[in-house]
Amino acid sequence: MKTGWIGLGAMGAPMAGHLHAAGLLHGAWNRGAARRDAFADAYPDAAVAESPEALAEAVDVLALCVSADADLAAVLDRVADRLAPGTVVVDHSTVSPAAARSAHARLTQREVAFVDAPVTGGVEGAKNGQLAILVGGDAEAVQTLHPLFDAYGKVWKHLGPPGSGQAAKAVNQLIVAGIAEAVCEALALVEKLDLPADDMLELLGGGAAGNWFLDKRGRTMLADSFETGFEPALLLKDLKICRALADEAGLESTVLPGAIADYQRLVDGGETGRDISALIRLKR
Repeated sequence: MKTGWIGLGAMGAPMAGHLHAAGLLHGAWNRGAARRDAFADAYPDAAVAESPEALAEAVDVLALCVSADADLAAVLDRVADRLAPGTVVVDHSTVSPAAARSAHARLTQREVAFVDAPVTGGVEGAKNGQLAILVGGDAEAVQTLHPLFDAYGKVWKHLGPPGSGQAAKAVNQLIVAGIAEAVCEALALVEKLDLPADDMLELLGGGAAGNWFLDKRGRTMLADSFETGFEPALLLKDLKICRALADEAGLESTVLPGAIADYQRLVDGGETGRDISALIRLKR
């Protein structure tokens, strides 16, 4: 299997690195030269393609890890005509289910399969090869991707037709946002009540309040450090997708209005923290 990889951001680069270690990566490409260079430095014996078009022509599987609907469409504009019939495109980006269905319909006309497979598990999960992968698409195409998923995932499930993976990711992000709101408020209250931070982190993490976000971000939040993680603007984008799906489904969310307002305020205020846990700065 020859796999091409497009998108070498904080999540994409380590995922491509796992494919390289497994002998599955034929080449990688990123729109920005700085990230291409960083990937080449981190994996000096991995091939960096000259263009996405050249990469698309040379692979059996093309994996994408970009940011938003428009980015997915822009990549497909460049590569769709270069993909041979029988190629599988797997998109690990978080986009709307409608964008995934549109990509599937577009590529099907060229006899190219499209699988939407957003991931969750954070930058740590990408680096450690411990991601959860939420998969939508045709079963036959999904079956061919198991070697890739083995390289960087700890669990994956095929959830239904095209768009199902993205719908599931919206559900995931609703939970993420709710937990982030609660943990950031709670730790801001810890500070205001002048409770001992280390002791509180151990106690909260060891009881019913324990969760991934508290475990991975609690200490750094209290240290006012937000250098590694998931950028607030990306979560804001995801939550707007989730709001649209909730509206379509007739679900009245109590989490989404507050979370969207908070992250909009954070982004509009020019928050430079690189993780959604920077939300604690508002809660303080």
